[in-house]
Amino acid sequence: MEFRLLGTVSVDTLTGPLPLGPAKRRSLLAALLLSANTPVPIARLTDCLWDDTPPLHARGVIQGHVSRLRALLVGADSEAYGVELVTLGDAYLLRVPETLLDSQRFEELLMLAREQRSPADSVLMLKEALSLWQGPALNGAFASPPLQAAAHSLEESRLATVEQLALAYAMLGEHNRAASVLRAEAVAHPMRESLAAALMTALYRAGRQSEALDWFHRTRRLLADELGVDPGHELADAYALILRGDPGPDAAWETAPDARRNTADGPAAPMRGPGRPRYGSGSGTGSERGHGGGSGHGNGTDIAKSNGAVSVARPVAERRAGPEAGAEPADRGGGLISGAGAGTDLAPGLPSPRPLPLPPLVGEPHTTDLLPRAPRGFHGRGAELAALTRAAAGEAPVCLVTGPAGVGKTALALQWAHRNPAAFPDGRLFADLRGFSDTGEPVLIEVLREFLLALGVAPRRVPESVPAAAALFRSLTDRRRLLVVLDNARDSATVRPLLPGGTDCVTLVTSRHRLEGLIASDAARPVPLDILEPQDSTALLSGVLGEDRVLAEPVAARRLAALCGGLPLALRVTAARLAGRPQWTLAGLADELADERSRLTYLDVDDTGVSAALRLTVQQLPPDAVHQFARLGHHPGSHFDPYTAAALAGTDPFVAAAALERLATAHLVAETAPGRWVQHDLVRLYARGLDPASGSEALVGVLDLYIATALAAADTAEPGGEPCFVLPDDYHRPAATRDFTDRAAAMRWLATERDDLALAAAAARAAGLDDRAWRIILLQWPQVVWRVRDSWAPLLELALDSARTESDPYAESRVINLLGWVLTAEGRTAEAVTLLERSPGLARQAGDRLGEATALINLAVVQAEEGALDMALEGCGRAVGLAREERDAHTQMLALQHLARMQLAANRPQDALDSARTALELGPEHEEAARRVLLLTTSGEARLALGEESEGIRLLDRAAEEAERAGYDEGAVRALEALLRVTAQSEYRKRYEQAVRRLADDG
Repeated sequence: MEFRLLGTVSVDTLTGPLPLGPAKRRSLLAALLLSANTPVPIARLTDCLWDDTPPLHARGVIQGHVSRLRALLVGADSEAYGVELVTLGDAYLLRVPETLLDSQRFEELLMLAREQRSPADSVLMLKEALSLWQGPALNGAFASPPLQAAAHSLEESRLATVEQLALAYAMLGEHNRAASVLRAEAVAHPMRESLAAALMTALYRAGRQSEALDWFHRTRRLLADELGVDPGHELADAYALILRGDPGPDAAWETAPDARRNTADGPAAPMRGPGRPRYGSGSGTGSERGHGGGSGHGNGTDIAKSNGAVSVARPVAERRAGPEAGAEPADRGGGLISGAGAGTDLAPGLPSPRPLPLPPLVGEPHTTDLLPRAPRGFHGRGAELAALTRAAAGEAPVCLVTGPAGVGKTALALQWAHRNPAAFPDGRLFADLRGFSDTGEPVLIEVLREFLLALGVAPRRVPESVPAAAALFRSLTDRRRLLVVLDNARDSATVRPLLPGGTDCVTLVTSRHRLEGLIASDAARPVPLDILEPQDSTALLSGVLGEDRVLAEPVAARRLAALCGGLPLALRVTAARLAGRPQWTLAGLADELADERSRLTYLDVDDTGVSAALRLTVQQLPPDAVHQFARLGHHPGSHFDPYTAAALAGTDPFVAAAALERLATAHLVAETAPGRWVQHDLVRLYARGLDPASGSEALVGVLDLYIATALAAADTAEPGGEPCFVLPDDYHRPAATRDFTDRAAAMRWLATERDDLALAAAAARAAGLDDRAWRIILLQWPQVVWRVRDSWAPLLELALDSARTESDPYAESRVINLLGWVLTAEGRTAEAVTLLERSPGLARQAGDRLGEATALINLAVVQAEEGALDMALEGCGRAVGLAREERDAHTQMLALQHLARMQLAANRPQDALDSARTALELGPEHEEAARRVLLLTTSGEARLALGEESEGIRLLDRAAEEAERAGYDEGAVRALEALLRVTAQSEYRKRYEQAVRRLADDG
């Protein structure tokens, strides 16, 4: 994925540009990209999309364009590139890696060009920067004043770059090239005097004096006709230089043998400084005079000497040596100056220098092989090896093997590299880039030097700068079939100069980071590497220990593999420990590894092991990511999102999301679904050990987040009910809590987080935080009621233990109510009665009148199941009265619902119908989905009992439809069962069977 501003505003993907649509949407994208990674307020976006008074619905238009743009990006798999369009209050933020934005790469190349010591290297950087332009900046966007100003600024930067390129050509004595690049821009911008002056000077120094003078008069007339002004000093100075016949320092220095020697032996002057040649400058200052071009007024002599150091002759000679010297394609076969003889740039009267004889750059081609030996004991990875083979089949492919520390990336790369040496007849190169090493990364020029020497370049012919050496490496590999393995790369920028130039070359990169920049810029094909499958893990153990030892303890071997988490490094360390201790059993070591406190210790041998590998990864992270990583180790659950991570680290979700993305890039966490991350068990143990003292604070933070989020979920899923409890005295309100738009979203969160909520409650109980434990469990009551037969009893018994530990009658009564309900649904009615009989008294002791009403309802349900229908009716009637006195419609509706069922069971259908009708009138129709279904079902059955068959069938059918629509399968089964008792329609039978099947599948 690549974003373009330097030309038509567009988003390029592997399958082509995205269909951005109207100019307003392109303008929105342009405005966001011009402020990439910075929030852009809607007011600023409005200014960018309308140049006069915006319409009243401008905000809605912008929101619509943002929504469509976000959908386009997501559809193009933007997350894989680290691209995300998010809403931040009254602003929008487009997160995009700078490497994916052409304007950012343009600026980076300009900065690199300024840092080059050699003008030849600067030319390469500047030409690459200008190649990013594909037309006028921000083309296709709406021409609003802010975007016009931005486009003008970008165009000014481009023109300055063209002038800089011409200056670099001048330093190399390539004045015809300078004139060529300047002429096109001078034609397009005839009023820009600096361009005209530079072009005049370049033409003059190229021996084209008449063209230079013609250009001056043409520009002078245009300025007078269009603007009514005379040429400025820059243009006038260039004209005076030509009239004086000043040959200029560059031409003289290109012909001077002494200057050539000084340049070859001494350092080149930097691009900036008082001595650099400048087109069109300074008549009378002597700044344009050469070594023998006049008397040298002012500081002319000093400047000429400085320019002698800048005018590098060595690249010129190397270009003349032929295409092997790494020249640009345009230079091949044409010498230094295109379209002119070798002496075109010489000053009049000076003899042409004889070309210096140079030794050949490269010796006879020979095959080289720098690969380390193939890995021993390699097992599995058939799918990944096949993926590498497929990825390598393209043109000039770059294959990217990524994965966490210790997962076997290098072993996979070397195994594949050694499989088919005949595929690379010109050799195989290897470099360990040490991106995650205590010793630090090697200097790029040293890696390139090793590659060039391996390819036969004479040591004294290896360039000294990275760009020049990289260009030579690309040139030498242009027509070869070569494999380049770049192991342990830390970032994309390190890899790019080491990529070969040939379309038949294959580059294989391994990294603990995802290197998405390399995917974007060089179409690298990722081959992610995960942990080993169980059978491959045990095979690896067998390869080190021998099959007999593993077959003697197969169960222990599988347990060891599981404790090592399928991580090859951990498995090899485990096998090494056992191999050196034949008296140890696999089961004994498995018992040792089962203790989380000492597991990492057993997985380290000498200076090798899981901890050492993870330490090298973590030390590359910024402090905020390290802080987040350490706090994740204290997470009691199996997965986390930005809210959870923020609660653990004491930050906000935005900061946490950025840290998680950084950790995911380093493969320290893995994103299993959008916004949902997990951590390998061994990585979690390592993280926990980084900051053990923060464990208590992190745990309380995440427990209180769960309480806040579950409260919001319960309130959304079952609105209108009273809060389950008051918050703990030392409750820590989280920085942000997830919002739920509707009941479905709330129920989905409760279902998804069920396991982690249970783990959090158990961790709270173990840490003595019982006040959190029972609250986290009790807050799941909407899901408990919804899936009442889904094995909730053990979790609720844990909550009851916590409530009793706290000596809290309020909590104990509330938990008993829910647990009794579950036991009744499971058919354990005797246990439920014994338990629930205590609940009303506990609620009265706590002064909880609504809790007492709920307790009476649940007790009445069990009593009805046991056949004590009169006691059940009495208890339910008391519950209705209590709820009515407390004016709580939610609890009153619940009591009436059960009262109606009991009245129907007591053969009082009219009373049942009246109770159900009263309950339905208490709550709005769009809420309380499950309760409405049950009340409609009871009403339908009451109508049938009263002999009103058609109305009864209608109500039951309505109840079944509402249950199916809400996903309440238990309610659908109950309504359809009642229907099938009075009608044999095949449609009802089919729907009933489907609901029963769904219920069984969910269970």
